[in-house]
Formats: sequence, structure tokens, C-alpha cells
Amino acid sequence: MKTIDLFSGCGGLSLGLLQSGHEVVAAMDNWDPAIEVYRANFQHEIFKQDLSEIQSSSKLIKAFAPELIAGGPPCQDFSSAGLQNHLGTRADLTFAYADIVCKVRPKFFIMENVERIRKSHVLGEVISQFSSAGYGLTAVILDASYCGAPQARLRFFLIGCLGAENQFLLGHLQKNLADRPMSMRDYFGDSLATDYYYRHPRNYNRRGVYGLDEPSATIRGVNRPVPPGYALNPNDPQGIQLSDVRALTPEERARVQTFPEDFVFLGPKTAREQMIGNAVPVALGEFVGKAIKEFEITGSLPNQFSQELIPRTDVVIPERALMPLVIAKES
Repeated sequence: MKTIDLFSGCGGLSLGLLQSGHEVVAAMDNWDPAIEVYRANFQHEIFKQDLSEIQSSSKLIKAFAPELIAGGPPCQDFSSAGLQNHLGTRADLTFAYADIVCKVRPKFFIMENVERIRKSHVLGEVISQFSSAGYGLTAVILDASYCGAPQARLRFFLIGCLGAENQFLLGHLQKNLADRPMSMRDYFGDSLATDYYYRHPRNYNRRGVYGLDEPSATIRGVNRPVPPGYALNPNDPQGIQLSDVRALTPEERARVQTFPEDFVFLGPKTAREQMIGNAVPVALGEFVGKAIKEFEITGSLPNQFSQELIPRTDVVIPERALMPLVIAKES
């Protein structure tokens, strides 16, 4: 489907949707370093656009007649690393995204965010708005490690289709989940030349060292070397030498986000780290795009979500892999 990516960043969701067979015709963002990287990697245009300007943005988007609008409004107001200000300007951009979708009225939309948005009044309000505009909605939290990425990253998706039933996409999403989480070794093999790596914790009560035989923790916009005097956390792998542990490079972190090796990142290191951490893992975008494409081609699977929906006698999928959320208009 003809697709536009809003709040595109450097293009993780765009690339995933392209890889799933959709035609991305344009993107929009307002951060110059990400726009520069996007232009270096895609053939279609990216517009520098303040998407809080709903009228001008909607007019520009309508000119492309998109069938699918995708986007992840900036999420820091909902993030555990942010101020969690649900009335802040970033939350306002979530409302702006909903306003734009409801004005343009594509057949499908994808809204992506951190999983903590489910605890915010903002989610209930935009669900009510989308429902009133005629969209059937699927709301889920997906673990990227079951969707083709070596990273235990939980992300919220609200996916809409005009005229569909609520939770119309659950069957297709469940059907395509991997049997087990993807580990770093599954993805990289031995190419990292280390069995352990450092991910800087938010505080030193949390672990900072991870092994390759598990998925990576969430890639964030902060990347630091092992600090002098770092003491192993009780949850770190034990019996290891810190001298054998290093932080991942920006290029390796981009690969954990499933960007291809030839994806070009430009600009200063701080900006590159931030855009890598902010990106939707490419494989996760492809996973969602594939489910939408299957639904468009084949129609809905049975609407009821259950373990019997798609028989999988060989494996039990953990609840973490796909967590449906109840769709209800704000009272």
C-alpha cells in the first residue's frame, strides 16, 4: 500500500514497511540530523515538517493519497526514562498524529510508542477519537525478540483499519511470532568477538553486563563505556572478567536494531546514538507491515484471540511475546 511515515526519525519503521512489501512514498520529521540520515538511505522524499501544524501537514499528506499512515509520535512523556508528563508537548504530538489521521482518513494507520503509554489518559482519548472516525483498532504490546530482532524491546502498537472489527489483526500477528526469543548469538553468531558486552544502566542497582545467549535489553539513546571501578551487579553474569567486557559500537547497536550493515549513519556520535536508540527496529516494522499486508490480501482471521486461534502444538508462546490490550472508548 502507498504509505507515509510521520515522525520517521532515521527510518527504521520506513525500512521495515518497505521490506514487508509496502510502497513508502514520503516521510516527515522535524529533526535535522535524522532527516539527513533518512535522505542518505531512501529514494523517496522526506519533508522537514512541524507535525503539530495539523492543517498544513494534513494538506501535504493528502496530496500523496496514502492508503497507510505510519508513525511513532515522540514518546519521552510516556517513557520510564522521561519526565512522564502526560500533558506535555510530546503527548500533544500524539494528539496531533490522531488529528492528522482522522483528517486524511487512510484505510490503515500504525501508531507506535513505548509500552507505558497504556497507563496514560492520552491513549484512551485517541482510541475514542479513532473509533468515532470509523476505525476498527488492534492494540498490542509486542516483544521485538519474537518478531525478528535480537532485542527484548517492548513496543506498543495501535493499528487501525476503516470499517474493521476491533482486534482485527491479532490472528495475523500471533501467527507470525517466532517460537522463541532471538538471542544476540542467533543474530550475530561469533562476529562480535566477545561473549559479553556492557549496556549502561539507568542506575547502578540494575545490571549492566549482558551475554550473547540472551536477547539484548532495549537499545537506548545513551551509550557509554564500562566506567572505571564498575562493580558487577548481582544480576550480571558471574565469574567473568570485566577486562573482557566492552560497550557495543554505534554500528553494532544499529545492527541490534536490525538496520542492515550498509545503512548510512551521519553526524556526530551523540546524534547517531540518539537516533539509533529512538528507532523502531527494522524487523519489528517489517513484522507489523507483513501482518497488515496479509490482512489486506486474505481478510480477517477469526476475531477471538486464543491459543486455539492458530494451532501451535509444538510450542507455547509466552504472554510477553504479544499482549493484547482491551479496546474501549474513554468513558
